[in-house]
Amino acid sequence: MKTIDYDVLGVGIGPFNLSLAALCEEGTDLNVAFFDESPEFRWHPGMLIDRTDLQISFLADLITLANPKSAYTFLNYVHETNRVFPFYFFKEWNIPRKEYEAYCRWVVDQLENLHFNKRVIEVIPHEDYFMCGIVTMDTGSVNYVTSKHVIVGTGSEPMLPPGIEDNKDQSLIHSSSYTFHADRVKENDSIVVVGSGQSAAEVFYDLLESQKENSYELSWYTRSPGFFQLEESKLGQEQFTPDYVDHFHQLPFEQRQKTLESLSNLRNGVEGKTLHNIYELLYHRTSINDIPVTIQSSTEIVEAKEDEGGYNLYCKHGQTEEEWNVHAKAVVFATGYKPNIPTFLESMSDELVYEAEGLHKVTRDYRLVFKSERNVNSNLYMLTNLEHSHGTSATNLALSVTRNLEIIQSITEQHSYKTDRSSPFQQF
Repeated sequence: MKTIDYDVLGVGIGPFNLSLAALCEEGTDLNVAFFDESPEFRWHPGMLIDRTDLQISFLADLITLANPKSAYTFLNYVHETNRVFPFYFFKEWNIPRKEYEAYCRWVVDQLENLHFNKRVIEVIPHEDYFMCGIVTMDTGSVNYVTSKHVIVGTGSEPMLPPGIEDNKDQSLIHSSSYTFHADRVKENDSIVVVGSGQSAAEVFYDLLESQKENSYELSWYTRSPGFFQLEESKLGQEQFTPDYVDHFHQLPFEQRQKTLESLSNLRNGVEGKTLHNIYELLYHRTSINDIPVTIQSSTEIVEAKEDEGGYNLYCKHGQTEEEWNVHAKAVVFATGYKPNIPTFLESMSDELVYEAEGLHKVTRDYRLVFKSERNVNSNLYMLTNLEHSHGTSATNLALSVTRNLEIIQSITEQHSYKTDRSSPFQQF
């Protein structure tokens, strides 16, 4: 009988798989290993703008919702780093993003099942295991290992409008790399921000705060019909519960797609306090004199062409269909992300079931469905590209902990976690 190297092999080490690594290490006897091509853990480093906060409670850390007694909770992190009293007097549920990344890196330093600088380049399904090829990034050497289960947590990648690419001189960028280029962007005399979500608002606010010192024209455009607030009501947030995932997953595919559209206010929009801060700053500035700021919705940037000294942006109004040009020296596109699907998944597409082009069929416990029935003790799990199958909670950090518990339960009953869950007040 063939010896299997691992019970679980994780592809990617972002917060989702990091949470799973901590849960497996602390509460199971599973032999696990997680691999990431990056040299070290980083979480959205290009968007760690000063004084920006996590959009969810600190309780939605890597493990608290599964085990509040864990050594890997955020509260234990502030205890171990001598920040208990500062955090106590901070009196906020939403912690700074920079602190969340620091907390994640603190957990990384304590786990021995994480392997950076290594990329999984091949996953070959066999009857009761997967053969995985792993390349060491700095040497190019390839090693093959086997695992009963593979869990894909490769996250997402920046998305720019069709035909628009990052510019080599770093004056046309995606918001995901904003902090790396912010100083250079602010050296220009005209800047355009594109997008209507939280990232766009944070970039715009950061530029607005620096505008007086740097004296540039600042514009904010979105093809959305408005700059709308994110749904933050308590009942609304109950959509981010396992009960709602149960309801959503059992719906027919077409109904799930329609439902996602109707719940866009839960996924897209700007936190109320961010919109408040922007408006307050604008009001104070204009109480003295006018400032060169343009904020306009229903405006799509159809094309961006480089010209002498900047970019010519071709704009179209989504309601009046009016067309016009705007010149900008720098442009920041906060136009969202798309799933980062590994090439090894694409290479096995003939073996997998799809609900639509690019959308895998995924079971309630996050297993990819193969056309040929597999051994129940060997599965390929998916942590990303799940909105079509599991709803608005697919990218939610809080529910990722519950998702990981469900995966652990699917793999083995030999774990120390409570699996009974509390229910929301509403029924779906």
